[in-house]
Amino acid sequence: SSDTSPSTSCATPAKTSSRRDPDCAERRPTPPPPETPPSNGEEKSPDGTQTISPRSCKAPPLTRILSPAGPLASDRVHSRYRRTLGDLPIGGRAVRLLLNARRFRCVVDRCRRRIFAERSEAAKPWARRTARLDALAHHLALALGGRPAESFAKRLQLPLSRDTLLRLVRRSGAPKFEPPCAVGIDDWAWRRNYRYGTLICDLERRRTISLLPDREPATAQAWLAAQPQIEVVTRDRGGAYALAAARALPSALQVADRWHLMANASQAFLAATRGSMRTIRAALGAPTIDPQLLTSAEKLQYEGYLRREEINGAILELAKAGTPIREIVRRTGHSRGLVRKVLRGQRSEVFQSRESSIDSFLPWLDAQWESGVRNGAALHRDLKAHGFAGSLRVVTEWATRRRRADTANLERLSRTPSARTISRLLTLERDQLTRAQTLTVAAIEQAAPALIEARELMAAFHVLIRQKKV
Repeated sequence: SSDTSPSTSCATPAKTSSRRDPDCAERRPTPPPPETPPSNGEEKSPDGTQTISPRSCKAPPLTRILSPAGPLASDRVHSRYRRTLGDLPIGGRAVRLLLNARRFRCVVDRCRRRIFAERSEAAKPWARRTARLDALAHHLALALGGRPAESFAKRLQLPLSRDTLLRLVRRSGAPKFEPPCAVGIDDWAWRRNYRYGTLICDLERRRTISLLPDREPATAQAWLAAQPQIEVVTRDRGGAYALAAARALPSALQVADRWHLMANASQAFLAATRGSMRTIRAALGAPTIDPQLLTSAEKLQYEGYLRREEINGAILELAKAGTPIREIVRRTGHSRGLVRKVLRGQRSEVFQSRESSIDSFLPWLDAQWESGVRNGAALHRDLKAHGFAGSLRVVTEWATRRRRADTANLERLSRTPSARTISRLLTLERDQLTRAQTLTVAAIEQAAPALIEARELMAAFHVLIRQKKV
């Protein structure tokens, strides 16, 4: 049950005086109303809402309530009224509180406010929800938005509409803007690969302070120029934001962002891994590719791989003969950028069969194949019962390739981990690897010592960044 006699404040705004009025006088207390029979404190409505009301209408001991016009206290009860407040759910049921409140007469004769009401600490004046319910609703709206928060609130038995949630967010207002001294600036996507903007963060307070509509240097320059107190600007290694910061804040210190430095190191290690994939594939014992075991789509991919390997070989042969890059470009007809990539080892490719929706079902298919079920249509029907959403063609292509492999007495074409997967495995701690992954990493470490040296350099660089030694 809930029956409160909280501290009070005025019901309507008015000008009051803080000095004691000499004409004010205390009057005899009004006798309390007669006691009424007690009522049930909890009621359940048809919609499942739990209503909690006072168990008795007996008035609490009469207290003297401070008048809003001065330090005088009033004990003259004018009337009573009932407040209905939504509250947090109890036991999976929505809760509604019924509070009895009193109105008092002001004892100051010259006070323009004749009547004032006592207030509840549980809710603000004129509120229909308790303060704790408002706080929870505000956090839900900030985290989820309007419709998602409304849907989640219904599951929590909270009587909140999306309009109410959005109104709570708007009522809170934006935080007060404090001029920053150190900012970070970077681009972000309004819509990935379509439209980008600029995000500016306050590094000292660790919060976003501005979102610019685009990532043009002029837009960033205009914003930075309006904040002359900025002393430090962190950014990526691109030239657009560097130019904007140099023009708007010539005396500010420009610092390369730590995240971008670590990302650049990781990208360099990934490039080194891709350059070592031929050695890694040989170390992991990948079988020789038989074009007869490839599907039609994989054959097209394999033919493109062979053409690229032929181009790479021709460029390397010309480079070994001492031919300048400009002459190699003229003879081969390829771009200078492609020639440089080949010479730097950034285009050493390894052919891999394409990823398929059937990959996660291969153990089950192998077991069915070994048990004698070798019809593609039958395998597809059984596979759909296990959650497979692919087409019949995918299953029949796998069955055809498996049948050719059995006829040729060859092992099934195994998949070598991608360069990104291998770089991730090499940078994980050993206690985070499975036994199979540990064996894979050990084989790579033995076959590609240069790649392991690159990993150690990247790890040392990350330590310098994290410990802020650079």
